[in-house]
Amino acid sequence: QVQLEQSGGGSVQPGGSLRLSCTASGTLFRVYAMAWYRQAPGKQRERVADIAPGGSANYGDSVKGRFTISRDNAKNTMYLQMNNLKPEDTAVYYCNGDGYYKGSDYFPGGSWGQGTQVTVSL
Repeated sequence: QVQLEQSGGGSVQPGGSLRLSCTASGTLFRVYAMAWYRQAPGKQRERVADIAPGGSANYGDSVKGRFTISRDNAKNTMYLQMNNLKPEDTAVYYCNGDGYYKGSDYFPGGSWGQGTQVTVSL
């Protein structure tokens, strides 16, 4: 399994912004399909966004227009820029590596970051 290390997160007021980072070890990052997931207490794990090796991206309906997923293959890093944050975005966010696509649907791989808390509140 590839090691994934996350950074970013924190607390922000509604309407604010945060950027999450996920850095992978090894040499194969450039060929990984990657994704961000989140999970709030008592709720199902939710796919936030995913990105193919070439940069094509998909977003969950609840974050479209507000979040942007990107990757820098030279840095082995994936990012999630989160703008106009809402209280319902509060969750632990996890990066996932080496997933696969069935059509446009992302299925998670076996590598997960450690998770980082995002809290959006007044």
